[in-house]
Amino acid sequence: MTVPSPRKWGTLVIACLAMLLLAIDLTVLHQAAPKLVEEMRPSAPQFLWIVDVYGFALAGLLVTMGNVGDRIGRKRLLLIGMTAFGAASALTAYAPTPEWLIAARALLGVAGATIMPSTLSMIRNVFTDPRERTTAVGVWSSVSALGFALGPVVGGALLNSFWWGSVFLVNVPVAVLIVVVGSVVLPESRNPRLGRLDLVSVPLSVVGVVAVVYALKTAAHDGVAGAGVWVAAAAGLVSLVLFTRRQTRLAEPLIDVRLFGHRAFSGAIGANVVCVFSMLAASLAFAQYFQLVLGWSPLMSGLAGLPGGLGAAAGGALAAPLVTALGRARVVALGLGLSAAGFVLYGQVDMATGYAYMVTAMIVASIGTGFTFAVTNDTILASVPRERAGAASAIAETAQEMGGALGIAVLGSVLNGAYRNNLRLPAEVPADAADQIRESLGGALETAAALPARLAETVTETARQTFVDSMQMTVMTGAVLLALLAVAALAALRGVPKVIAEVDLDDEGRPQEGPVAAH
Repeated sequence: MTVPSPRKWGTLVIACLAMLLLAIDLTVLHQAAPKLVEEMRPSAPQFLWIVDVYGFALAGLLVTMGNVGDRIGRKRLLLIGMTAFGAASALTAYAPTPEWLIAARALLGVAGATIMPSTLSMIRNVFTDPRERTTAVGVWSSVSALGFALGPVVGGALLNSFWWGSVFLVNVPVAVLIVVVGSVVLPESRNPRLGRLDLVSVPLSVVGVVAVVYALKTAAHDGVAGAGVWVAAAAGLVSLVLFTRRQTRLAEPLIDVRLFGHRAFSGAIGANVVCVFSMLAASLAFAQYFQLVLGWSPLMSGLAGLPGGLGAAAGGALAAPLVTALGRARVVALGLGLSAAGFVLYGQVDMATGYAYMVTAMIVASIGTGFTFAVTNDTILASVPRERAGAASAIAETAQEMGGALGIAVLGSVLNGAYRNNLRLPAEVPADAADQIRESLGGALETAAALPARLAETVTETARQTFVDSMQMTVMTGAVLLALLAVAALAALRGVPKVIAEVDLDDEGRPQEGPVAAH
């Protein structure tokens, strides 16, 4: 399929706008949560489901929806998904009860799962020139990173003037614009070798991914001692093992598991997982640092993190020319090395650190992240034929979802555990208050407000200092992981060509050995 140049770049604009909308929506709820709780009064379990159900639905259905797009057409699936996303956003904005809100957020996740792999697979299909494809994927990665940083800013700005539902209602006109323009501009593409969607693989993949993500999120919030964590983890792992075994026996698998035997493909997936693992955990820590340690408003905190999004966007845009000069392995290793250096700089942040220092560390880390994601996403897409682009996109995005959940679970647990274990409170603090203070920094500040003035000041200062010390330990752990991954990526991607040619299907519809597969 040859697409005229104006339509090709128009497809990139629409794909980027759709991804920007999804990226903003992933982070904007965190800003709206305090007002939402105040007005709707959900119970604690309801609030957790309001926050998490979007991610569960999104992660669980990415693989299935990527394959559906390959079968019915990526344009068709994107337009259906965007229509559903706009409708679900309106339902979410005007939800009258917590139960309604949970259901609407679940529908948002389902719609998001149809959109995410469609955007990247359409780029893979219209940009047939390898160099143009690398540039286009870099732009897409840049916009995605920028969206994550814009979420808190957009949310904070809207919440200054409107009710909590406004952060979702703003999605509706953008969704309408994408559907109207996309129906004219976007070309249709699908896998011409249509096969039936395996109805056993679908539930196995959904149960496996959702159960593992649920176990990780629950462990991060409640610890690993609960029986629910282990039951969910066991159910998820068993489902994923059965799913993997089934894929090796199907003529039309949801995922061609042979791809993971190729060093370039598995190395790119691994780099994405660990990079997201560290990035989201650091984002969680610094959101608390800005608001609870420095006392900044949500809007100011969102603006404070914006240079990170801009840095990642710049890194993604610069990745393509760097690949031409240095090669894929060196650019990914450089990106991970820069991210590790930025985390080392983060590790020196204390209660007196100026914002200029924070911006420097943020830009160093985020430019590295931009380099990494642009090159690894392009390598993943180039590892499969265009006909399977939706499935490959879904693999990449599912890995990132699981990496984010794992990062918050593991590094979030390191942060919370270090805070609880190292906090030393004055003897005058009552036992029940001490338990609440040790639970989290937010709980400490709220509980301290009810104590006598001098004791409250001491507790507040101690809790903030302990949190900062724990944050330093957490980001240094992330720095070590990123540095080790930089070395591993240099080996995993060694020999992968700077320009990756098209991978074709053989007579049985299987990917032929190409320059990526050979390595």
